[in-house]
Amino acid sequence: MRRAQEERELLKILIGKYEATIYREGRGYRGAVDVGTGADRQRLKRRGRTKEIVKDKLKKAVAELEAGIDTSDSYTVEDAVRDWLKRGTKGMSAKTINDYTSLAESNIIPFIGATKLKRLTADDVDDWLDERADHLTTRTLQAIHSIVRRSIRRAQGRDKVMRNVAALADTPEGRKDGRPSKAMNLDQATTVLAHAKDDPLHAYVVLSLMTGVRTEEARALRWSHVVAWVEETGEWRPVTEVGFKHEKFAVYVWRSVREDGDTKTEKSRRTLEIPEEVATALKEHHAVQVRQRLIAGKAWQDNDLVFCTGIGTPLDAANVRRSFRRITKAAGIGTDWTPRELRHSFVSIMSDNGVTIEQIADLVGHKTTIVTQKVYRHQLKPVISTGAIAMNTIFTKKSA
Repeated sequence: MRRAQEERELLKILIGKYEATIYREGRGYRGAVDVGTGADRQRLKRRGRTKEIVKDKLKKAVAELEAGIDTSDSYTVEDAVRDWLKRGTKGMSAKTINDYTSLAESNIIPFIGATKLKRLTADDVDDWLDERADHLTTRTLQAIHSIVRRSIRRAQGRDKVMRNVAALADTPEGRKDGRPSKAMNLDQATTVLAHAKDDPLHAYVVLSLMTGVRTEEARALRWSHVVAWVEETGEWRPVTEVGFKHEKFAVYVWRSVREDGDTKTEKSRRTLEIPEEVATALKEHHAVQVRQRLIAGKAWQDNDLVFCTGIGTPLDAANVRRSFRRITKAAGIGTDWTPRELRHSFVSIMSDNGVTIEQIADLVGHKTTIVTQKVYRHQLKPVISTGAIAMNTIFTKKSA
């Protein structure tokens, strides 16, 4: 009788082309299926509370095996995230990696880190993001979602999981209490420029406000990328070769302080004609830097940087922020400003003075440009004069 009962509990099913067996074991069920033939034959076993659960597990196991997926039951979301942070962040700056690591340690690993990667579902990701939405801004939610999505994509590429379930989840809206970026109006910008006159950061502020370059692009600017238009030869030449006694000047915004030295995106590479006030500020800044170089003597490190320390080394972003707050405080607009908001101010002032959205996007490096890497490296893109012309007019009218 016992044997008859056992046979009734035995279920044989086909999973693809393989025959599987599911049978009662204790309070649940166990299933087994032989996959492959000969020396490659493997026996897969799974357990579950019901026959349907075991059946689904066997189907998934067979599909993973046939797809070449080989993830142990111990491989977790934390393992995937740490692997991405260690090996998948090449080309990112040390600061960016530190920021991502901090976000992972505080918002990912404590919440879903222990979940087995192969068992993580899109619903799990949705639930996790919804819970964090009560505590984080939308921007931070987007960042932690991106970390998990990238980590699983890397695991996918290494045959550790079949699907990227994080890609199936949407980032929810977060808290609204993060400080939004703001922009100076023309009066505020004029006052800031006036109070920056005698500050070492003067040329940096003028360039950022009147061209809209990113602060990471300004800190990476080389003197060889500050150029003058030479009428006699009809070409742009570095001011370090031809000096500042010319009518028109431009900057090649082709670099940033990112790990690989490149701009944020290919679209960000652009050549901008600069307003007269920027050219004057850079000329004066160059003269100051020459004197600093003489004072530093052998301690000077020649990195060709336009903005640098007293010995030629790159500026630290935190020091730039502190110096900028000193200027805004002196200008009477408070200290709750960051250098990146000079770029926002540029866009705002341009827009207020009739410059079109398309032209602004072009100036700040957002417009799509179809060029090859060869053109980027060996040829000059057409110089964008719109910003220089507009700024010459705007600030000339203001000071009149």
